[in-house]
Amino acid sequence: MKRFLFTLCLLSLPLLAQDTSLHDYLIEGEPWKEAAGGYAFTDGLCCDKDGNLFFTDVKAGKGIYKIDATTGKADLFLDNLPGISGLQIGPDGRFYACHNKEQRIIAITMQGEVEVLLTGVKCNDLVVTKKGNLYFTETPTLSVHLITKDKKHVVADTGHVQKPNGITISPDERTLAVSEHGGKHVWAWRIEDDGTLTGGAPYMTMWLPVGKDTASGDGATTESNGRYFVTTELGVQIFDPAGRLAGIIAKPSPEAKVVSVEFAGKDRDILYIAAGDKIFGRKVKVKGYF
Repeated sequence: MKRFLFTLCLLSLPLLAQDTSLHDYLIEGEPWKEAAGGYAFTDGLCCDKDGNLFFTDVKAGKGIYKIDATTGKADLFLDNLPGISGLQIGPDGRFYACHNKEQRIIAITMQGEVEVLLTGVKCNDLVVTKKGNLYFTETPTLSVHLITKDKKHVVADTGHVQKPNGITISPDERTLAVSEHGGKHVWAWRIEDDGTLTGGAPYMTMWLPVGKDTASGDGATTESNGRYFVTTELGVQIFDPAGRLAGIIAKPSPEAKVVSVEFAGKDRDILYIAAGDKIFGRKVKVKGYF
């Protein structure tokens, strides 16, 4: 991806791309289907190399749950880890988690062994690069943090993003994107060779619900062609690599609260969302990057 001059002319981007059709993404006759239910507040969607989907139940769950890519069955995968909000599998095959309940960032083996990477943070969501750098959002302090591959902690950005929440990266891992839960933008930064962030700016503009001044931006992920998928109060908003809104995928129901999004399945072509007490999925025409 070309270097972005984030500070130039970004606020003049049109609110809607010229082609707002969802034809390039959605398959006719393929609606949202319930994949798992009976939880309290699902979150933390992530996928492994085999396409299995993992998630958490932040409010009432015991640990990390798994939806098998082959059988579609949902089961508890790792016990005794309640209160995880953000989750991803890193290049070393371990889970990396925002253990919000304990205010810490942890790494977890597939057998449940825990390594504490950082404490005393009100972490929300995270993303891990192939190089092993970890970025996470801390919503109350308006901060974005970096834990480098050699475990150094850096406050990468603070005071700019209004309640930073969802976080994802571009396929070339040169751009970090963070959604605002308390505003209307998705911010983007250039990721430098050492993992630090430069040139941050409000690069994408989310559509707002009628009569509201915040989009409630939440979870985010990236598909293989560099489009960003961001959960909001209106549904899953899609942005192209240039920052233009390409369309909004409606929620399974008007009352659903969608907080996390991820591609999974054997071919990474099932788009999953965490929506309150349920997980929903739908087969789509595009594939996830992670």
